[in-house]
Amino acid sequence: MHIAPYDNQNQPIIGGDHPVIPLVYFNIVKLKYGENFVSEVPGYETCVVPATGAIDVQTAGQTFARIGQRRLNVWDGEPEAVYVSSGQPANLTCQSEEAEVFVAGTLTDEVLPPFAIRAADIDPIQYGSDDTKTHRKIKHILGAKYHGRVSRLLVSELYTVGSGGWSGFPSHKHDTNRLPLETRHDEAYNFRFNPPHGSGLQMLQREDGKSGDAYHLVDGSIVLIDKGYHPCCVLPGYEMYYFTILAGETQRSLVQFFQPSHADQIETIPGIKTMIAAFK
Repeated sequence: MHIAPYDNQNQPIIGGDHPVIPLVYFNIVKLKYGENFVSEVPGYETCVVPATGAIDVQTAGQTFARIGQRRLNVWDGEPEAVYVSSGQPANLTCQSEEAEVFVAGTLTDEVLPPFAIRAADIDPIQYGSDDTKTHRKIKHILGAKYHGRVSRLLVSELYTVGSGGWSGFPSHKHDTNRLPLETRHDEAYNFRFNPPHGSGLQMLQREDGKSGDAYHLVDGSIVLIDKGYHPCCVLPGYEMYYFTILAGETQRSLVQFFQPSHADQIETIPGIKTMIAAFK
Protein backbone atom coordinates (compact mmCIF):
# COMPACT_ATOMS: atom_id res chain seq x y z
CA MET A 1 0.00 0.00 0.00
CA HIS A 2 1.24 3.47 -0.92
CA ILE A 3 0.28 6.65 0.94
CA ALA A 4 1.02 9.82 -1.01
CA PRO A 5 2.48 12.79 0.91
CA TYR A 6 -0.09 14.94 2.70
CA ASP A 7 -0.33 17.29 5.68
CA ASN A 8 -1.27 14.92 8.49
CA GLN A 9 -1.48 17.84 10.98
CA ASN A 10 0.37 15.80 13.61
CA GLN A 11 -2.24 13.04 13.50
CA PRO A 12 -1.11 9.39 13.12
CA ILE A 13 -0.57 8.29 9.53
CA ILE A 14 -0.52 4.63 10.54
CA GLY A 15 -2.64 4.44 13.67
CA GLY A 16 -2.93 1.61 16.15
CA ASP A 17 -4.41 -1.62 14.79
CA HIS A 18 -4.09 -0.50 11.17
CA PRO A 19 -5.95 -2.88 8.80
CA VAL A 20 -2.88 -3.47 6.59
CA ILE A 21 -0.02 -3.52 9.12
CA PRO A 22 -1.57 -3.70 12.62
CA LEU A 23 1.80 -4.15 14.34
CA VAL A 24 3.12 -0.73 13.20
CA TYR A 25 2.43 2.82 14.37
CA PHE A 26 3.76 5.91 12.56
CA ASN A 27 3.27 9.62 13.00
CA ILE A 28 5.06 12.69 11.66
CA VAL A 29 5.00 15.64 14.07
CA LYS A 30 5.94 19.14 12.93
CA LEU A 31 6.67 21.78 15.56
CA LYS A 32 7.98 25.33 15.80
CA TYR A 33 10.22 26.67 18.56
CA GLY A 34 8.66 26.25 22.00
CA GLU A 35 5.68 24.22 20.79
CA ASN A 36 4.73 21.01 22.59
CA PHE A 37 3.18 17.76 21.46
CA VAL A 38 2.20 14.81 23.63
CA SER A 39 2.69 11.45 21.93
CA GLU A 40 0.59 8.79 23.64
CA VAL A 41 0.07 5.43 21.91
CA PRO A 42 -1.58 2.87 24.24
CA GLY A 43 -0.22 -0.63 23.71
CA TYR A 44 2.70 0.45 21.50
CA GLU A 45 6.34 1.06 22.38
CA THR A 46 7.69 3.96 20.34
CA CYS A 47 10.90 5.54 19.12
CA VAL A 48 10.97 9.33 18.71
CA VAL A 49 13.40 10.39 15.96
CA PRO A 50 13.82 14.01 14.78
CA ALA A 51 14.22 14.00 11.01
CA THR A 52 15.36 17.59 11.39
CA GLY A 53 15.53 19.98 14.31
CA ALA A 54 16.04 19.43 18.04
CA ILE A 55 13.55 18.49 20.75
CA ASP A 56 13.40 17.79 24.47
CA VAL A 57 11.60 14.55 25.32
CA GLN A 58 9.99 13.99 28.72
CA THR A 59 8.72 10.50 29.55
CA ALA A 60 8.40 8.26 32.61
CA GLY A 61 9.77 10.97 34.87
CA GLN A 62 12.91 11.56 32.81
CA THR A 63 13.97 14.41 30.53
CA PHE A 64 16.20 13.83 27.50
CA ALA A 65 17.45 17.23 26.34
CA ARG A 66 18.16 18.44 22.82
CA ILE A 67 17.62 15.26 20.87
CA GLY A 68 18.48 15.83 17.20
CA GLN A 69 21.41 17.48 15.41
CA ARG A 70 20.23 17.76 11.81
CA ARG A 71 19.08 21.07 10.38
CA LEU A 72 18.74 20.95 6.59
CA ASN A 73 17.49 17.44 5.86
CA VAL A 74 18.09 13.77 6.70
CA TRP A 75 21.48 13.87 4.93
CA ASP A 76 22.69 16.59 7.31
CA GLY A 77 24.34 14.47 10.02
CA GLU A 78 23.58 11.49 12.22
CA PRO A 79 20.16 10.68 13.72
CA GLU A 80 19.31 10.77 17.41
CA ALA A 81 16.29 9.32 19.19
CA VAL A 82 14.50 8.41 22.42
CA TYR A 83 12.97 5.03 23.16
CA VAL A 84 9.58 5.31 24.91
CA SER A 85 8.05 2.33 26.66
CA SER A 86 4.63 0.88 25.88
CA GLY A 87 1.80 2.84 27.46
CA GLN A 88 3.99 5.81 28.43
CA PRO A 89 3.19 9.30 27.11
CA ALA A 90 6.07 11.38 25.75
CA ASN A 91 6.03 15.18 25.84
CA LEU A 92 7.98 16.64 22.89
CA THR A 93 9.15 20.27 23.07
CA CYS A 94 10.77 21.94 20.08
CA GLN A 95 14.16 23.51 20.88
CA SER A 96 15.06 24.68 17.38
CA GLU A 97 13.40 27.04 14.94
CA GLU A 98 11.45 24.09 13.53
CA ALA A 99 11.44 20.33 13.96
CA GLU A 100 10.04 17.44 11.98
CA VAL A 101 9.80 14.34 14.17
CA PHE A 102 9.16 10.70 13.27
CA VAL A 103 7.32 8.63 15.89
CA ALA A 104 7.63 4.90 15.12
CA GLY A 105 5.94 2.19 17.15
CA THR A 106 5.31 -1.52 17.60
CA LEU A 107 2.48 -3.32 19.35
CA THR A 108 3.63 -4.80 22.67
CA ASP A 109 2.58 -4.91 26.32
CA GLU A 110 6.12 -5.22 27.65
CA VAL A 111 7.15 -2.22 29.78
CA LEU A 112 10.83 -1.24 29.67
CA PRO A 113 12.79 1.86 30.81
CA PRO A 114 13.21 4.74 28.36
CA PHE A 115 16.63 5.77 27.06
CA ALA A 116 18.26 8.15 24.59
CA ILE A 117 20.16 7.18 21.46
CA ARG A 118 22.79 9.78 20.63
CA ALA A 119 24.73 10.18 17.39
CA ALA A 120 27.70 8.25 18.80
CA ASP A 121 25.41 5.27 19.54
CA ILE A 122 24.28 4.75 15.94
CA ASP A 123 25.36 1.49 14.27
CA PRO A 124 26.23 2.20 10.59
CA ILE A 125 26.69 -0.56 8.02
CA GLN A 126 27.69 0.03 4.42
CA TYR A 127 27.45 -2.73 1.85
CA GLY A 128 27.00 -3.44 -1.85
CA SER A 129 28.89 -1.84 -4.69
CA ASP A 130 28.50 0.52 -7.61
CA ASP A 131 29.06 -2.41 -9.98
CA THR A 132 26.11 -4.37 -8.55
CA LYS A 133 23.92 -1.22 -8.36
CA THR A 134 23.24 -2.05 -4.69
CA HIS A 135 25.52 0.38 -2.84
CA ARG A 136 23.88 1.65 0.34
CA LYS A 137 24.36 2.56 4.01
CA ILE A 138 22.13 1.58 6.92
CA LYS A 139 22.11 3.57 10.15
CA HIS A 140 20.62 1.37 12.87
CA ILE A 141 18.88 3.52 15.48
CA LEU A 142 17.21 0.69 17.39
CA GLY A 143 19.30 -2.21 16.13
CA ALA A 144 20.57 -5.51 17.49
CA LYS A 145 22.64 -3.83 20.22
CA TYR A 146 19.43 -2.99 22.09
CA HIS A 147 18.09 -6.54 22.46
CA GLY A 148 16.77 -6.81 26.01
CA ARG A 149 16.10 -3.05 26.23
CA VAL A 150 13.43 -2.96 23.48
CA SER A 151 10.54 -5.39 23.03
CA ARG A 152 9.79 -5.89 19.30
CA LEU A 153 10.73 -2.66 17.51
CA LEU A 154 13.53 -2.20 14.97
CA VAL A 155 14.18 1.30 13.57
CA SER A 156 16.74 2.21 10.90
CA GLU A 157 17.57 4.81 8.28
CA LEU A 158 18.62 3.54 4.85
CA TYR A 159 20.54 5.58 2.26
CA THR A 160 21.57 4.86 -1.27
CA VAL A 161 25.29 5.54 -1.68
CA GLY A 162 25.92 7.64 -4.77
CA SER A 163 23.15 8.24 -7.29
CA GLY A 164 20.65 5.68 -8.52
CA GLY A 165 20.53 1.97 -7.76
CA TRP A 166 18.56 -0.71 -5.93
CA SER A 167 17.78 -1.38 -2.29
CA GLY A 168 16.17 -4.38 -0.64
CA PHE A 169 17.70 -6.71 -3.21
CA PRO A 170 17.92 -9.69 -3.48
CA SER A 171 14.14 -9.67 -3.11
CA HIS A 172 13.07 -10.90 0.30
CA LYS A 173 10.03 -11.14 2.53
CA HIS A 174 9.18 -11.51 6.22
CA ASP A 175 5.44 -12.08 6.47
CA THR A 176 5.19 -15.54 8.09
CA ASN A 177 6.38 -16.95 11.39
CA ARG A 178 8.16 -20.18 10.43
CA LEU A 179 11.46 -20.29 12.23
CA PRO A 180 14.25 -20.85 11.43
CA LEU A 181 13.40 -19.74 7.86
CA GLU A 182 11.41 -16.54 8.45
CA THR A 183 9.69 -14.26 10.97
CA ARG A 184 6.65 -12.05 10.59
CA HIS A 185 7.57 -8.40 10.78
CA ASP A 186 5.17 -5.75 9.52
CA GLU A 187 7.08 -2.89 7.90
CA ALA A 188 6.65 0.75 6.90
CA TYR A 189 8.88 3.17 5.00
CA ASN A 190 8.98 6.95 4.69
CA PHE A 191 10.98 8.06 1.64
CA ARG A 192 12.98 11.22 0.97
CA PHE A 193 14.98 12.20 -2.13
CA ASN A 194 17.98 14.42 -2.74
CA PRO A 195 17.32 16.69 -4.59
CA PRO A 196 13.66 16.53 -3.40
CA HIS A 197 12.22 16.36 -6.93
CA GLY A 198 13.81 12.92 -7.38
CA SER A 199 11.71 9.79 -7.38
CA GLY A 200 11.87 6.02 -7.26
CA LEU A 201 9.93 2.79 -7.47
CA GLN A 202 8.72 0.31 -4.84
CA MET A 203 7.96 -3.20 -6.06
CA LEU A 204 5.76 -5.61 -4.11
CA GLN A 205 5.43 -9.16 -5.44
CA ARG A 206 3.04 -10.97 -3.13
CA GLU A 207 3.41 -14.41 -4.73
CA ASP A 208 6.54 -15.90 -6.29
CA GLY A 209 6.17 -16.30 -10.03
CA LYS A 210 3.21 -13.93 -10.33
CA SER A 211 3.00 -10.27 -11.31
CA GLY A 212 2.88 -7.86 -8.37
CA ASP A 213 2.39 -4.16 -7.76
CA ALA A 214 4.65 -1.14 -8.25
CA TYR A 215 4.35 2.27 -6.60
CA HIS A 216 5.78 5.55 -7.85
CA LEU A 217 7.72 7.07 -4.94
CA VAL A 218 8.11 10.81 -4.41
CA ASP A 219 9.57 12.85 -1.56
CA GLY A 220 7.44 11.98 1.50
CA SER A 221 5.89 8.78 0.13
CA ILE A 222 4.96 6.15 2.71
CA VAL A 223 4.80 2.45 1.85
CA LEU A 224 3.18 -0.25 3.97
CA ILE A 225 4.61 -3.76 3.57
CA ASP A 226 2.28 -6.49 4.77
CA LYS A 227 3.19 -9.43 2.56
CA GLY A 228 5.55 -10.38 -0.25
CA TYR A 229 8.93 -9.56 -1.79
CA HIS A 230 9.71 -5.83 -1.83
CA PRO A 231 12.83 -4.36 -3.50
CA CYS A 232 12.91 -0.65 -4.38
CA CYS A 233 15.06 1.64 -6.53
CA VAL A 234 15.87 5.29 -7.19
CA LEU A 235 16.33 7.09 -10.49
CA PRO A 236 19.88 7.73 -11.74
CA GLY A 237 21.19 11.10 -10.57
CA TYR A 238 19.32 11.11 -7.23
CA GLU A 239 19.95 9.92 -3.69
CA MET A 240 17.22 8.07 -1.80
CA TYR A 241 16.58 7.76 1.94
CA TYR A 242 13.96 5.79 3.74
CA PHE A 243 13.03 5.67 7.40
CA THR A 244 12.30 2.04 8.24
CA ILE A 245 10.02 0.62 10.93
CA LEU A 246 10.03 -3.15 11.50
CA ALA A 247 7.52 -4.56 13.99
CA GLY A 248 7.86 -8.18 15.04
CA GLU A 249 4.79 -10.25 15.85
CA THR A 250 6.46 -12.72 18.24
CA GLN A 251 10.09 -11.60 18.48
CA ARG A 252 12.37 -8.65 17.79
CA SER A 253 15.03 -10.41 15.69
CA LEU A 254 14.26 -10.32 11.97
CA VAL A 255 14.74 -13.41 9.78
CA GLN A 256 14.37 -12.57 6.09
CA PHE A 257 13.42 -15.17 3.49
CA PHE A 258 15.10 -14.46 0.18
CA GLN A 259 13.18 -15.17 -3.01
CA PRO A 260 14.54 -18.49 -4.30
CA SER A 261 14.82 -17.26 -7.89
CA HIS A 262 17.14 -14.42 -6.78
CA ALA A 263 18.77 -15.80 -3.63
CA ASP A 264 22.03 -16.67 -5.41
CA GLN A 265 22.61 -12.92 -5.84
CA ILE A 266 23.56 -12.78 -2.15
CA GLU A 267 26.94 -14.19 -3.18
CA THR A 268 27.55 -11.30 -5.61
CA ILE A 269 26.90 -8.33 -3.29
CA PRO A 270 29.84 -7.30 -1.05
CA GLY A 271 29.04 -7.10 2.65
CA ILE A 272 25.38 -8.12 2.39
CA LYS A 273 25.74 -11.05 4.82
CA THR A 274 26.94 -8.63 7.50
CA MET A 275 23.89 -6.46 6.81
CA ILE A 276 21.53 -9.46 7.13
CA ALA A 277 23.09 -10.46 10.44
CA ALA A 278 22.71 -6.96 11.87
CA PHE A 279 18.89 -7.26 11.85
CA LYS A 280 18.92 -10.50 13.88
